[in-house]
Parts: sequence; structure tokens; C-alpha cells
Amino acid sequence: MNKLRLGVVGTNFITDWVIAGARQEERVELTAVCSRRQESADAFAAKHGIPYTFTSLREMAASPLIDAVYIASPNFLHASQSLLCMQHGKHVLCEKPLASNAREARAMIEASRRYGVTLMEAMKPTLTPNFSAIRNQLKRIGTVRRYFSCYCQYSSRYDKYKEGIVLNAFRPEYSNGALMDIGIYTLYPMVVLFGRPQRVEASGILLSSGVDGQGAVNFLYEGMNATILYSKIANSALPTEIQGEEGIITADRINLIRSVSYTPRPDAASGKGPSPEPQDVSVSADKDEYYYEVAEFAALALAGKRESAINSHQNSLITLEIIDEVRRQLGVVYPADSSAPADVDCIAP
Repeated sequence: MNKLRLGVVGTNFITDWVIAGARQEERVELTAVCSRRQESADAFAAKHGIPYTFTSLREMAASPLIDAVYIASPNFLHASQSLLCMQHGKHVLCEKPLASNAREARAMIEASRRYGVTLMEAMKPTLTPNFSAIRNQLKRIGTVRRYFSCYCQYSSRYDKYKEGIVLNAFRPEYSNGALMDIGIYTLYPMVVLFGRPQRVEASGILLSSGVDGQGAVNFLYEGMNATILYSKIANSALPTEIQGEEGIITADRINLIRSVSYTPRPDAASGKGPSPEPQDVSVSADKDEYYYEVAEFAALALAGKRESAINSHQNSLITLEIIDEVRRQLGVVYPADSSAPADVDCIAP
């Protein structure tokens, strides 16, 4: 098999973006779309030149027309839909977060092993050239003492929320909230770079719907600290920094890394002279930002590998275990934490 025939679940803007990246990957062939309503499926298929449509994920998962599925449905459906597809031998690229909680993620990882298929979380920043630049620069800053990352973006849906209209982004039954939506972008790279922290201390603002509007989390690692800030009810222009004894690595935006710089530590012995100027160590990307996750997934599936070395099962699981603990401390509870898997055909249009 030298082509991966891909079906997509959901017809929202994120699927549009991923398809733009997939168009640049010659090993991927967009074959099918699944939506709850036939008219939505037809319109999306016509828009993207996709030959087959489904209104039942059960039917698409069982179809011989596809080899793999990209799942972009609401968070609470990620586990049940991924499990169904893997049971039918389909490789799964699942939008972040991988699941509603770590319990669901463990079941998904076990299904990947049992059915011998690829499972990968679609966390795009960690697979981009500029994240590789960050990893390559780590040795230059010596012993790492702090990781700091911030992603605060006022949600357009929050205005509706303040009017009393609670859209999906702020509904716990959809396994949503600030950490699951955008805070995960600050957390996942930390786990990829430094692994599991020893301690987690969280604070935040809980909205009346029961989800977090924003939060701040401090982590303790051996010899270093980490802090993440995230919000859907306020903006921030703060960058991401990794501080070492010999210098600093700075990234402009952790969700879409366009620039990376290295700043060496000033010469403490001299006690004078200007501070060193930041050195641009960015890597020019010649592909769409979503290309890299699609390319990674396609390479794994075509090679018969179950997981990515970067967006690995372990990194996804650790991230959700941390999120579970943060939610526990903040008091965020999802129905998915105690309920049976959701109906797999409850697909958002």
C-alpha cells in the first residue's frame, strides 16, 4: 500500500484546515466524509472533491473504501469513534485532545495494540520544523531550570456565553473548556520535552456552566519548574520560554510556532557590556502548518507502526493524566468521566 485512503469525520473548520495540509501529502488520498446530515456531507464532499459520503460512522468504519480515519468530532466522541474505527482495522488520526480523560485514552491505546493499527493524536505544533528547532537548541542552554508557556485567547463564543447562550465550547457534556481547547497546546509540548512532572498545582476560574474559563498550573520536575497559563476569557501576547543556566529559548506562539530564538546568558564574570542579542534559530516551513501531522500519520500507517515517537501514546496519556488532575483540583467534571461511551453516530454537522 503506497496510498493511504483517508475518511474524515466532521465537516467543521478544523477539518478544512487539516485537509489543506493533507493536500500537500502525496501519500494521502481523501476518499470519504462522514457527517450527521446527508446535505452537509454532500456539500463538504463537493467543496473538497471527496468521492464518497456517509451519514453513519458505523458504515464508514466497516467500508473497504478507506484505510484510515481523521476524527474531528466533539471531544466527548473521540474515544468511542476511535475505538469503533480501530475495531474495523482502520488507522486513526484523532484531533486533540485524544479523549475526555486518561481512562478513555488507555482503552484507545489498548485497541491500537489489539488491532494492530496506528493511533495518533493530532497535536500539530510538536511535529513542526520549529518545534524540532526548539529541541535541537536545548543543549545550548545548559541545565534547564524553567519551562513557561502561555496561550490565552478570548473566545468569540464567550460573548454569547455572557448573554446566556452556552455554546459547545463551554459545555461540560462536550468535554470542553479552556484547558482541553487551548491550554493543552502549552501542556503537550512540555510533556514531549520533559516528561511527567513530579507535582501539579492548579488554580483557575470555573464558569457557571461547569468548565474552566482560564487557569494557571505550576509543575515541579527534578531540578526545574514549569508554569502554563491558558484562557478563553482573556488575551495575552506572552511567548513561550525555556530558561537554562546558559541561555534562553523563546518561541512566539506555542500553538503555531513561527519564530524561535536563542539568547545566550550574559557573561557574568565581566559585569559590564550589553546583554547578548537573541539569535534567530527558526526554520522556514515550506508546507501548510497541518501538513506535518498528516505526513507523520501517513508515514506511520503505511509503515505498519502503531505510534509516533513524538506524539506517542505515552505522551498523550501523560498529558491526559495531568489534565485529569488539573480538573480534579479545579472542580471540572465531565459526564464522560463516569458514563458509558457516547453514541458513535452522534456526529456534529
